[in-house]
Amino acid sequence: MTKILLDAKAISDIAVKGLQEIKGKDIIRMDLTGTSGAVTDYFIICTGTSDRHVASLAESVLKEMKEHGERPISTEGLQHGEWVLIDFVNVVVHIFQQEKRNFYRLEALWGDGEFERFEDVS
Repeated sequence: MTKILLDAKAISDIAVKGLQEIKGKDIIRMDLTGTSGAVTDYFIICTGTSDRHVASLAESVLKEMKEHGERPISTEGLQHGEWVLIDFVNVVVHIFQQEKRNFYRLEALWGDGEFERFEDVS
């Protein structure tokens, strides 16, 4: 069986879907392809409401990716649930609790990227 290679945009779409399925809040896709110094093509940023919600969001992204034959090269923070980072090389997913998201302000650090906001799913 031949693996279908997905481009970074398709991988980011799958990540967003996984976050929306578990009702992630304030989901943003940052296109960093036109920025200098970027180490990835896309950041996906999302807020979870608790340790468990953050972990569930991460698990949903990992499940969606696995169904498409994608595996992360690294996953950090699952055991703490305040900030989970899932690295798919060309797409990096950040799932924060609100306090950590406000503290690290990734949107401001990479403000020269193009932002796409997604409606919260109720």
